[in-house]
Formats: sequence, C-alpha cells, structure tokens
Amino acid sequence: MSLKKFSFNVIDKDKYSRTGLIETHRGDIQTPAFMPVGTQGTVKAVFIDDIIKTGSEIILSNTYHLMLRPGVDRIIQVGGLHQFMNCKLPILTDSGGFQIMSLAKLNKIDREKGAIFKSHVDGKEFILSPEESIRIQKGLNSDIVMVMDECPKKNNDKKLIKESMELSIYWAERSKNSFGNNPHKGLFGIVQGGLFKDLRKESIKKLIEIEFDGYALGGLAVGETQNEMFEVLDDIKKYLPENKPRYLMGVGTPSDILGAVKRGIDMFDCVLPTRSGRTGLAFTWEGRINIKNSKYQKDNLPLDKNCTNFNLKNYSKNYLNHLFNTNEILASMILTLHNINFYQELMKSIRSNIKKGTFNKFHDHYINKLWYFLNIDYFLKNTIRTIVGPLAQLLEQFPFNIVYTLNI
Repeated sequence: MSLKKFSFNVIDKDKYSRTGLIETHRGDIQTPAFMPVGTQGTVKAVFIDDIIKTGSEIILSNTYHLMLRPGVDRIIQVGGLHQFMNCKLPILTDSGGFQIMSLAKLNKIDREKGAIFKSHVDGKEFILSPEESIRIQKGLNSDIVMVMDECPKKNNDKKLIKESMELSIYWAERSKNSFGNNPHKGLFGIVQGGLFKDLRKESIKKLIEIEFDGYALGGLAVGETQNEMFEVLDDIKKYLPENKPRYLMGVGTPSDILGAVKRGIDMFDCVLPTRSGRTGLAFTWEGRINIKNSKYQKDNLPLDKNCTNFNLKNYSKNYLNHLFNTNEILASMILTLHNINFYQELMKSIRSNIKKGTFNKFHDHYINKLWYFLNIDYFLKNTIRTIVGPLAQLLEQFPFNIVYTLNI
C-alpha cells in the first residue's frame, strides 16, 4: 500500500478566514489548527492518547532540544520520533533557529557554517547548519519539516533585519536542496522581515520562487505588540499563496489566534496552554481563571460546567485550588489537559463559524468580551518595563508572576 502524499486544500472561506484540510500519510489535519507543543518528545503532564482525545490532530516537537537530549541517534534507532514517544499523530518539527536565539549561550551566526552556539544545558559547543537541521529532522522522521532560518529579536534597525532576512532566504534554499524530493512530507519556508512590509513581501516573493509546501511566518511573538503583529499579517495576507497552508509560529493567546485567523492564518502552536496549566492559569469560555486565587477556596463549581471530555467538570475550583496550593502533580495534569481541550474547542468553533459564514461576528464577540483580560499580562509587563527597565529580564523568566501576585 503506497503512502498518501502531503497535500492541502482550502474548503471554506469567510472573507480572509478559511478552513482547509492538510493530508498526510499519518492522518488528516483540519485547519485552522492548533498544535500542542511537545518540546522534548512529550507534551508536558499529558499522555499522548489524551492529547488525541482533545481533538488535537498534530503536535509540534523541537529540533534544538531533541538534538541536545537525547540526541537524534537514539531516536533513529527506534525508527523515529513517533515510535520513540508512542505518537500516532502527525508531527511538525521546527528547525531550532528560534531556540538558538532565545536559549543558547554565546551564539554566533556564520553565513556558510550556520549557527555556532553553546548548549544551555551543559555549555557544549554545537554547529547547526541548514543541512544539519534537515538531517536531524529527517532522522526524527517528522511529517512537516521547517527550513533553517535566523530568527532575530524585535529590532527597528531595518538594515540588520534585511541582512537577517536575506540570510534566511539563503538558508531556506540550502534547506530545500538538502531536503530533496519527498512527496510524503511537507517542507515549509519561513517568512522573515520583522515589522517592515517591504521586507516581508520580498521574503515571500523569494520563498515562492524556491517553492515550498507551506509558508510559515517567523520573527513574530518576539516582543512586538498584538497590534503590530496584526499589522504585519494585514500587510502580507494578499501575497501568500492561496493553495498552501500558512503557519504563524509561536502564537499564541486565544485573542492572537482569533485575530490571525481573520487575516488568513491556518496553523498555530504555542506553549501557553500547557505552561499556564502548570502554573495555575485556566482558559475558559467565561474568561481566564487564576485558580491559585483564594476566592476559589469556596467555589465548588467546575472550571467549565459544559465540558464533558475526560469528566473534567467533576473537579471543582475549590479542589483545584487545594491541589495547586499543596503542589500536587495532579494539579498540573488536570489544568494542562483542560487548557488543551479548551484550545481545541476554540479551533472547532472557529472552523464551524467560518463554514457558516459567521466568523467575523464570532471574532468580534469574543475578542472584545472574552479575550481582553488575557492581555493584562502583556500590559502589566510592558508598563513596568517602561518605568523600571531593569525588571524586564526577570519578568520574561517568570510569566504571569505579577498577575498571580496581584490576584488579577
């Protein structure tokens, strides 16, 4: 029996928002889709079978982390990442570029050699070239492979961003050559260019000339405001190929997702639902809940009375507050599963409203009523940065810390 070829088709459209279907030999993916993040070969605190039961149809794993631990050779010897982590779902692997920028120590970029960096784990030096990144991803045997790119931090220096974008194009071409021809996998190019419309358009044009199976948007969710991100999406939505999936990397909050879908994005990933679940933050249709807040000690209602999946409605806020305040492992497990389940409910509702032609109404109702509170973290952190700049790095290391302290 021959393997199914990788393909994508748009099914419904509501202005720029759209539904579609990505077909892979390991399963189909309805879009818009959210990918839970299994950074090191696991979605933290959740069994992979439970991830599937939430309605998740694809997960993301990370090349940078897996090349450091356990190393790609250990994964190759069992047949690839799916066998290693017992995952039946399609897997997308990123190239490692973002983690080199954000985690690695003393990283240096060489146009020909690639990224030269020291591991954040033990300080060992590595060189990750476009060819090596593709070799590792082939060893992981992922279903969607990302090209190697340089992901600069937010910067208003247009010359620097242009040089970085041009380097990413050069590395994209090398990645494509190294990937070769495999109709059963998807290779995605990554659009760079910062907040500059002309650079983004140039990046898209050159990537289309190289030709990829999908196009990701990188260099966002790196410190810009939500409005700045939406402006970039508005600037480029007409230039991305209609017949290829569009992936907004590292995004995001439910409001980010709603706004991006409105602007034609098909795929998302973010650690927010899992990381928040481990730190006591729950996402619900009625808003955001900090379950550590003392007011929930007398609240015997569930997080979501309408949730029937996993019997999650059988756990009261009172009980969850107790679990978190006593550092019980079950607390992280329940809230992480709840959050992933909520994100998949959101994606299902988005797809349903696009199909019915009511997505803009759905977007306008929830982005203002429900998701406003999700941006308080961003507002607080950036306001305090402006007033007392030295706290910025501390705040980045401890997301939501201020919100918990203030019991917002």
